[in-house]
Amino acid sequence: MKKIEAVIRPERLDHVKGALEEMGCLGMTVTEVRGRGSQGGIERQWRGRKYRVDLLPKIKLCIVIEEKQVKAVVDTILESAYTGEIGDGKIFISSVEQVIRVRTKEEEGSHNE
Repeated sequence: MKKIEAVIRPERLDHVKGALEEMGCLGMTVTEVRGRGSQGGIERQWRGRKYRVDLLPKIKLCIVIEEKQVKAVVDTILESAYTGEIGDGKIFISSVEQVIRVRTKEEEGSHNE
């Protein structure tokens, strides 16, 4: 199994979520986070004064899926989160050793395969 963590713009969440639902990817965890990339934040102006916002609001999606679904899910996120501007986000993919469903205590993962 694989875990996909995608950090995206908050305004793209509905679009990304809808695209994932369309392809049959329903399970996800969504977290509101703050962060910055290599640009180090942005400069804003309020009442004639400039100030720097170095931690910008973002959305972090966490999706655990079968390995065979990774390319389709990543492609869907890339397509639906894209604006072409700095700050579109990043996608991280990592291995998941084991998943245990709390309600049923059902286990999934490499030790069962």
